[in-house]
Amino acid sequence: MSTEISVPAAGLTASGRKPASTVFRVLAAISFCHLLNDMLQSVIPAVYPILKTAYRLDFGQIGLITLTSQLTASLLQPMVGLYTDHRPTPYSLPTGMTFTLVGLVLLSMAPSFGAILFAVALVGIGSSVFHPESSRVARMASGGRHGLAQSLFQVGGNAGSSLGPLLAAFVVLPAGQRSIAWFGFGALVAIFVLLKVGAWYKAHHPSTARSSAAREPEHHLTRGKIAVAMSVLIALVFSKYFYLASLISYYTFFLISKFHVSVRNAQVHLFVFLISVALGTVVGGPVGDRIGRKYVIWWSILGVLPFTLLLPYVSLAWTGVLSVIIGLVLSSAFSAILVYAQELVPGKVGTISGLFFGLAFGMGGIGAALLGELADRTSIDFVYRVCSFLPVIGLLTAFLPNLEPAARRRRA
Repeated sequence: MSTEISVPAAGLTASGRKPASTVFRVLAAISFCHLLNDMLQSVIPAVYPILKTAYRLDFGQIGLITLTSQLTASLLQPMVGLYTDHRPTPYSLPTGMTFTLVGLVLLSMAPSFGAILFAVALVGIGSSVFHPESSRVARMASGGRHGLAQSLFQVGGNAGSSLGPLLAAFVVLPAGQRSIAWFGFGALVAIFVLLKVGAWYKAHHPSTARSSAAREPEHHLTRGKIAVAMSVLIALVFSKYFYLASLISYYTFFLISKFHVSVRNAQVHLFVFLISVALGTVVGGPVGDRIGRKYVIWWSILGVLPFTLLLPYVSLAWTGVLSVIIGLVLSSAFSAILVYAQELVPGKVGTISGLFFGLAFGMGGIGAALLGELADRTSIDFVYRVCSFLPVIGLLTAFLPNLEPAARRRRA
């Protein structure tokens, strides 16, 4: 992680020069740490069948575990982002990963349901510290290719999320709950890499002059129009992550209940779905850089609707196929939404990143809790039939202003 690399800019400099080249080794490092961070987090929902049996939990309690983990992340992330916009803290990244390490060790030996909630809360805190500043590092290293940088950063997280169920199926299921502590070695590796990233961040943080120049918006929208656009983006995040909560938290139970597959078979299906989410993430950012983020958002949120409507009614084979299509299409939105929001409110990378990562986790947590209660009162099949209509919210994309013409003039 050499500090001899030229300073990357977040766009054009105040003098009008072209941005520095993309620093791919930094993007690779932060994406790798995102992989480890989200892999460790994804172990939690992946071991739900084990925890449900061992502690005799109902679906409402399963949802409460997700709610606790996600709310500790979502409520703190905007505050962390706001703080670091004013006082950048490069070494907060390894600090956040330390919280995750402690939470995993405690989860492996939790004596009660209350102890499980405390352990997953620590993992959530680790995520809340990690995401805003690591997103800032990705933007610093982007060389002006913000969509590409965010996609590379996001694909690490999604790839890590996809590994959790696979590791749970082949490590935790055979070895038991205490084997969760073994994943702490992944956290230790991430801490070491993040110390290096923190040193690069400290050496290459933009100057105050450049940061001030970056705060000047180029879209010339009124505050009212910005507020409307942000509200639409928040509604789209709700649609995306509420639906994802139904898949990530309850997909294994859906497959077991409807098709009577084994727990391991269901975990493998969840892994395949999450891999498709990771692959879809790669597409959204670069395509948004080229054709416009609004078009990517249109396609991702609304375009997935026919497939979500079919999912509750098809066979096991087609369930697997449709879940892959849903993962590929739906996952392409987040990088486009995040960069679009950063362009709406320039100079607030940490705050915007924290807000939208926080919303993503928060919507997922609230969705998991509510859907768990709904499943207890009705059935898992009913939950999937209700959630299949959520992508209709994608129609709100029509109210987003088009920011791309200004961006293309800058590149020209």
